[in-house]
Amino acid sequence: MGTDDDFNGMIGHSPQMLELFDLITCVAEEGSSTVLIQGESGTGKELIARAIHDNSPRKAGHFVPVNCAAIPDELLESELFGYVKGAFTGAMQSKIGRVQHADGGTLFLDEIGDMKSTLQAKLLRVLQEREVEQVGGVRPTKVDVRVIAATHQNLDNLVASGRFREDLYYRLAVIPIVAPPLRERRVDIALLIERFIDRFTRRKSDRRTTFDPQALQSLMAFDWPGNVRELENLIQRLVILHRGKRISMKELPDKYRCDDAAAVLEGLAIASSASDAGRVAGTDHLMAGPTDIHWSDNGVDFNALISDFEDRLILEAVSRSGGNKKEAARLLKLKRTTLIEKIKKKNLPV
Repeated sequence: MGTDDDFNGMIGHSPQMLELFDLITCVAEEGSSTVLIQGESGTGKELIARAIHDNSPRKAGHFVPVNCAAIPDELLESELFGYVKGAFTGAMQSKIGRVQHADGGTLFLDEIGDMKSTLQAKLLRVLQEREVEQVGGVRPTKVDVRVIAATHQNLDNLVASGRFREDLYYRLAVIPIVAPPLRERRVDIALLIERFIDRFTRRKSDRRTTFDPQALQSLMAFDWPGNVRELENLIQRLVILHRGKRISMKELPDKYRCDDAAAVLEGLAIASSASDAGRVAGTDHLMAGPTDIHWSDNGVDFNALISDFEDRLILEAVSRSGGNKKEAARLLKLKRTTLIEKIKKKNLPV
């Protein structure tokens, strides 16, 4: 499953993502109803589909993805439904389609809005009758498959314009899921950057690439039309070009620079969490900086300073979680029992 912020490869701790994780868990357990995932490109619709499959009773079966926009119309029918020997020129032997290959598992139809109307009718039959008929065949075959469809298009508009069957739309949208765009969960950006830096720092000997606060704020203020995929590609580029360095505004491509990022974030009521920004930028504002520590000729009490910092982290996490110690432990990436022991030992007022 990964860390508390990582759900089957999806990363986030924003309310939108925590709600999505709960919904995926609920939908997965049910195991059979069709699901329609809608969202912009780059929001992780296939990750959502895979998470539903991997947490469902069908996880032992195949997860079969089909990109309806990437396969030519004349090939998509045979790819989906298979064909019998002699069905067309070149059909030297029978072949099962991806629907049958997904029997007992999950069929993921990405970009379902691009499927032509004749195939929509055949797919509707699969959903209604739970059977598939191969191209050139005369005997339908029963299948037990869960269908998850996804699209970046507005299917309501496609239905209204006659480009998508209304009956198929309602068959698919038994359980609708919306993948939130990155601009609506900006508090996840720092965490995503941290994970992508981990992913692209390939050698253990490499120094870790970091971001200064201004550059991090600028990325958080950007609207990300390409969503998580765009952010991932940018971080990969920066880690490769500036390996082990501290990224400032001048290293960011022009389109990602926002000189008034702080004002933009304030206007959006977005506050960068101290723990995320600190881990990525190395500038955790909960920790007193060198100029804030009172040095004497005898130095400083290191243990006392560290203990005080730990106290403030715990109090901040408990405050952010509304007093919920389980959630506070999640924010601090501690076990709940460990957090409670620390609170008792320090006699903290929580």
